[in-house]
Amino acid sequence: MSGTRAFSRIASALLVVACAAPPRTAARTAPPSSTPIVIAHRGASGHRPEHTLAAYDLAIAMGADFVEPDLVRTKDGVLVARHENEIGGTTDVARRFPQRRTTKTVDGATVTGWFAEDFTLAELKTLRATERLPFRSHAYDGQEPVPTFDEVLALVERRARETGRRIGVYPETKHPSYFRALGLPLEEPLVAALRAHGLDRRDAPVFVQSFEASSLQRLRGLTRVPLVQLMDATAAYAAMTTPAGLAAVRRYADAIGVEKGMVQPVGADGSLGTPTSLVSDAHAAGLAVHVWTLRSDSAFLPRGYAGDPAAEWRRLAALGVDGIFGDYPDVGVRALRERKQRPDR
Repeated sequence: MSGTRAFSRIASALLVVACAAPPRTAARTAPPSSTPIVIAHRGASGHRPEHTLAAYDLAIAMGADFVEPDLVRTKDGVLVARHENEIGGTTDVARRFPQRRTTKTVDGATVTGWFAEDFTLAELKTLRATERLPFRSHAYDGQEPVPTFDEVLALVERRARETGRRIGVYPETKHPSYFRALGLPLEEPLVAALRAHGLDRRDAPVFVQSFEASSLQRLRGLTRVPLVQLMDATAAYAAMTTPAGLAAVRRYADAIGVEKGMVQPVGADGSLGTPTSLVSDAHAAGLAVHVWTLRSDSAFLPRGYAGDPAAEWRRLAALGVDGIFGDYPDVGVRALRERKQRPDR
């Protein structure tokens, strides 16, 4: 998930329904037997550099139900896993290709750096991933290459076979309108890759997500897998969170993926506010609810959870969400298992 929402994403959201205020009434809690899926956000990205095979593999070993690759395309049209098309913050590209630094306008925002679409796959494969956040371990920097989407799918397929578990993939189309304007659309090759791995089925362990409604609407005509409309807490997505907006989203999507504060508000001082009705409203519209992103780091954990990252997982599960994205899937797997075994927690 991105902390920045650019103009085309906002415009795409506003096409769905007219503006209205988001729901703010209290939500009911879910029974302990209702266990959300654990979605490894960019892999086990709290433990390894994000969007690497090592991060995805570790997440699977920790028991995650799904791994999440964000997808962009290379100059020669290959889908690769990066959180953004700007790759300067997550690879050693600045050292290897200093002359490729440039400035672009991406979805209405001016961005300076190095961009996946300016490199062939062969060039990207010379790069090595680095940890994005300064306060996380950098012990694994420089070890892992940038993976292709096909490599991610192959890893998941192999690990599912080895473990006997049903392991899913949860790709996101990143800046899809921008890439389509470059002649490098994301949706068609994404579906082709799923089909090549036998995953273009309604019952496949796959969700495809996007902030852009137009990308999901295009995908709806290409694939049968469940689709997820992403939203953040900005006014641009407020119309989507009303009952009428959710009903409109349901016409092309199967779930919503929302910023966690849209379900469990947090005050400026880090205290927990009154839960909203978004989960029950979405369920009434026939939509599942997945929330993002839980992080155990003290810089991200709200004060209301008293330093216990597992408490945040348990709280959102109690509010009835159907899936939770987290950088530390081991924390989520353990917290949800304990909640099911000990309903009093």
